[in-house]
Amino acid sequence: MASSDRKPFPFKILQLENEIQKNVAQNFRGFPNGLASCNHWGHKLSATVTEAELEDLYNYPLDPRDVWVVTPPKCGTTWTQEMVWLIANDLDYEGAKTPLMPDRWNYIEFAALVDKDIIGRFLPLSANGGLQDTTALTGDPNRPSPRFIKTHLPMCMNNPRLLDVCKVVYVARNPKDICVSYYHHCKLFQCHDFTGDLELFVENMIHGNIMESKVIDHMIEAWNLRHHPNMCFLFFEDMKHDLKTEIRRVAKFLGKSYSDEQVEKLAHHLHIDNFKNNPYVNREDLKGRGLMHADQGNFVRKGKTGDWKNYFTPEMNAKVERWMADKMRGTDLRFVQELDRQD
Repeated sequence: MASSDRKPFPFKILQLENEIQKNVAQNFRGFPNGLASCNHWGHKLSATVTEAELEDLYNYPLDPRDVWVVTPPKCGTTWTQEMVWLIANDLDYEGAKTPLMPDRWNYIEFAALVDKDIIGRFLPLSANGGLQDTTALTGDPNRPSPRFIKTHLPMCMNNPRLLDVCKVVYVARNPKDICVSYYHHCKLFQCHDFTGDLELFVENMIHGNIMESKVIDHMIEAWNLRHHPNMCFLFFEDMKHDLKTEIRRVAKFLGKSYSDEQVEKLAHHLHIDNFKNNPYVNREDLKGRGLMHADQGNFVRKGKTGDWKNYFTPEMNAKVERWMADKMRGTDLRFVQELDRQD
């Protein structure tokens, strides 16, 4: 991109109040410096993020051949990535026998997520304190198009021409299941290293004091863009209820058409019982690097709708209900919280 075309990042990076930062550092040992608020509704990234990193992301080069998956954390992102890659690549199951990341997808904002004082334990840092090379974790930034790009950044923090240039598959999920899944994720990953219980985690989620929250604001923003012809807005719960219908929907969006037999085979490949045992999506490489706690389970966990009922107390549920009602006032976005049947 020519320097004259480069746009400044439109939001201020704001450090959180001292007391909040102290609590974040105490409860999330992966963020000893705390978090920063990085847009108008308080999307959180590491306090060590720089304006240059965010400006680079805001000006990320676009190509009409590229396909993006955009989600808040823990909305079936990896599941959707595998589905999208196979649909776009003519159901190349042999080609899918290589790690989803870093071989097939790019994860663009990793350097903005991690605390530079922590990640240096796992990756080399440059002289100025930046990450030298994240290719082994997040994909080759120089990969030629067509590329497959994953991000948890909200739409307003990505390149403002994204929807005008690229196909975007967005996935939303009910916030209660996000809370439970994200809690386990933050226990698993050393770069989060959450030390508290679920009740404390939910409290932090409600107040937006967790990395890459606020999730409801993220989903409302995308929901309001759902009619753009280059956006395919999915719900995790619809994928769980009728995956084959959602496969056909994404295939049509990407200009592909598959037989019933082909759709059935892809649905079988993506079924959670098979998916969680697929070594090419389960990020075992991160355990080898020490980025995951060995005793906190696996990257792909349950993939269930309504699992929150197994974890929430009545008091926690009431708090989350009030939070959701307050956030969603004035919008027609609604979430399914449990299913009678799921694949």
